[in-house]
Amino acid sequence: MRILLLCHAFNSLTQRVFLELRARGHDVSVEFDINDEVTTEAVALFEPDLIVAPFLKRAIPRNVWERHICLIVHPGPVGDRGPAALDWAVLDGEKEWGVTVLQAEDEMDAGPVWAHRSFTMRQATKSSLYRNEVTEAATSAVLEAVEKFSSGTFRPRPLQDFSGISPCCRGCVRQADRAIAWRRDHTETILRKIASADGVPGCKDELFGSQVFLYDAHRADDLPAAEPGSVIARSGPAIARATLDGAVWIGRARLAGNKKAIKLPVTMLFADAAAALPETIGYREICYEEEAGVGFLHFPFCNGAMGTRACEQLLAAYRQALARPTKVLVLMGGKDFWSNGLDLNLIEASPSPADESWRNINAIDDLCEAIVCTTGKLVISAICGNAGAGGVFLARAADEVWMRNGAILNPHYKDMGNLYGSELWTYLLPRHAGPANAQKITQARLPMGADEARSLGLANDVIDVSRANFFAIVKEQALALADDKNLEDRLKEKAAIRARDEAAKPLSLYRAEELRRMKRNFFGFDPSYHIARSNFVFKIPKSRTPVTIARHRDKRCATKPVEEAEA
Repeated sequence: MRILLLCHAFNSLTQRVFLELRARGHDVSVEFDINDEVTTEAVALFEPDLIVAPFLKRAIPRNVWERHICLIVHPGPVGDRGPAALDWAVLDGEKEWGVTVLQAEDEMDAGPVWAHRSFTMRQATKSSLYRNEVTEAATSAVLEAVEKFSSGTFRPRPLQDFSGISPCCRGCVRQADRAIAWRRDHTETILRKIASADGVPGCKDELFGSQVFLYDAHRADDLPAAEPGSVIARSGPAIARATLDGAVWIGRARLAGNKKAIKLPVTMLFADAAAALPETIGYREICYEEEAGVGFLHFPFCNGAMGTRACEQLLAAYRQALARPTKVLVLMGGKDFWSNGLDLNLIEASPSPADESWRNINAIDDLCEAIVCTTGKLVISAICGNAGAGGVFLARAADEVWMRNGAILNPHYKDMGNLYGSELWTYLLPRHAGPANAQKITQARLPMGADEARSLGLANDVIDVSRANFFAIVKEQALALADDKNLEDRLKEKAAIRARDEAAKPLSLYRAEELRRMKRNFFGFDPSYHIARSNFVFKIPKSRTPVTIARHRDKRCATKPVEEAEA
């Protein structure tokens, strides 16, 4: 079928639905819902059999839903309505939640139901729940709804036909609804309030005498009791605030009252005040564990962003891990993101974004080069969460990439102002994927799932387990690998290949060639990268849908098959 995805942005859920529908042979195109006229035009151009809206912020135009079946993904159970369903679920501490696929009608979120799923809530941020539980449930429900639609016989159920359902419509969560009362709220309540606002809009509060939005909060253990609300310690990017029954770490904040304010590490945003605090170990961005000859290096950086300092610290931790008497080293990244490459927020906030971009790309290149040059151990990248841009190629620097089924890769830079990219991709991609696939990967500008990543050489193994069980399976496989009697032979072969490749063309030459192109992106006359980065940081909506996903706007697709048009 021809399916049009109508969305506010090509976010993680929309990408997952896009990939799953294409994998099932559907002709899928995407349109950003900019205004009624653009949406109506997209429908006329593509002439879809079905319209699916995984992520919208406004109503579909009447002239569209009256003529076409439009399926809306609502991140709430049957009967729930309103624009902030997941915010309220986190704030209220719901134990069970769900996703409903319903048909667009005149009244918002009140149309007949095509499919629905439920899931158990965990203690996590709104963004993490959305990327994982909501995405899994929504994808499954959308696929069911599409099958029902293709049957031509299914009739969706009106809300009133669901027994025991009392429709509930709640508006947006106001800042007053999640205002923190430091002298009255317990730690769990404070964590829920900040988690419910994660991503957008943040939880408004006061810090060091300034109005701010708070993000990235975690329980802080083993800190001395203090006056609730007082700032008592610092650790890495975070500061600790005392609560009624403990303390919380707060890793990120953004100044309120300024549209150009950037979400930054708290110890950077309030550098002088934070420097006066006692330093302790508690907020961990990097940690290492070891078992039976296998090392596991975790680096759950916030949103997968790796700034200059983060890369330098991770490189130091990687070198320490290499010094351990292990045979296998597994790079775990984080559960939500393995890595998304450069920290664009820190770059945007620096006095010279061009210079900071240059420092950041060199720092991540240093790390990538160290991984490629490791010959005494087998290095595995275990991708549980999504990865993008340079993070994908950093993962590919390892000997093997194990990827969870359900994770998404965005192995391209070009949407960031036609950025050329580095991380030794010009060496790694041809070697692991082959020249033809390397061209396809870098030019397509499309997300890919685990099976496609394996077929193209970006992954070696797909692990089909839940997010919660991923580490246990990775550990089991890594321990087996460490006991493999052929491991020593593999390491000898690895060292020989590295020596052969270095003799043919040194890594330093690949790196120099990539950085020469990157230098033009950062310091050249074309400002495209700087504009794209700024738009990304300040969440400026795109004015049009890229033709890479809006196939109905790509003139090549009018006469060519999908595969040929994307080549």
